[in-house]
Amino acid sequence: MSLRDLGERLRREVEKAIQGQDDAIEHLLVGLLASGHVLLEGVPGTGKTLATKALVRAMGGEFRRVQFTPDLMPSDVLGTSVWNDERREFLLRKGPIFADVVLGDEINRAPPKTQAAFLEAMEERQVTIDGQRLELPRTFFVVATRNPVEYEGTYPLPEAQLDRFLLLVKFGYPDAESERRLLEVGRRPDRGHDLDALGVTRVSEPAELLAARAELDSIVVAPETVGYLLDVVHRTRSSPDVALGASPRAALAWLAGAKALAAMRGSPHVTPDDVKDIAHAILRHRLLLQPEAEMAGANPDDVIDEVLAGAKVPR
Repeated sequence: MSLRDLGERLRREVEKAIQGQDDAIEHLLVGLLASGHVLLEGVPGTGKTLATKALVRAMGGEFRRVQFTPDLMPSDVLGTSVWNDERREFLLRKGPIFADVVLGDEINRAPPKTQAAFLEAMEERQVTIDGQRLELPRTFFVVATRNPVEYEGTYPLPEAQLDRFLLLVKFGYPDAESERRLLEVGRRPDRGHDLDALGVTRVSEPAELLAARAELDSIVVAPETVGYLLDVVHRTRSSPDVALGASPRAALAWLAGAKALAAMRGSPHVTPDDVKDIAHAILRHRLLLQPEAEMAGANPDDVIDEVLAGAKVPR
């Protein structure tokens, strides 16, 4: 199965559950295929959790969900050693982080210590429990959600921890036609997450995902396209509205995401359009704006639009 074929199959299944979120679904798949993690941001009821559940059903593998709360401890996520009276020894009880796909609901509600432990596992793809180092599954993929409008009882994610996410994908309101179709179907609120009723089926195996990811090495990136990407990265660092621009790691993440997007579109090489189409999802959580710009009402997406407009697109 090619990466494009796998991406199309997964997309069709997710779209059975979610309508009017085409760009968000595409970027969610980019994160999965590029071996990155994804932070979903949107108000309640826009389909963040449902999209993740549908994707897990379609791709197969073990799935765990972590509901982040202020009293959640690192051991609740990573696991801990438990004394066994019969065997007279400590036995390792693995936490929910040991899964192919982990959904972290409202990650900004967890205290900083738990956030740090969770995000460290994302970065290193391994955990250390009582001195024992344990590898996470090769298909390990984290999707976390964040509510952008409710801040009471939350702990902001520092920029260094946000950088662990390959993409920050925004789930907005669907367009009028998509919402009309949703109402015409008459889906009951209490059965909104019934994937069987929605017709979502399993269409792949974890091994197919690993094989598809290996295809990214064959995607060609022309020097002119690399130059275009770097030009935008450097412009974020020199923008008067930005206190902290995109890092070299951000540039690497952007290139990986552009390769995955190109492969999903059936192209053997990355085009400037692939780079541009994923720019906001790659950069918006990696830019720290100047206080004056924020007070003036600017946001990272505005700055990204500005630097993209100023960069010369290669032909």
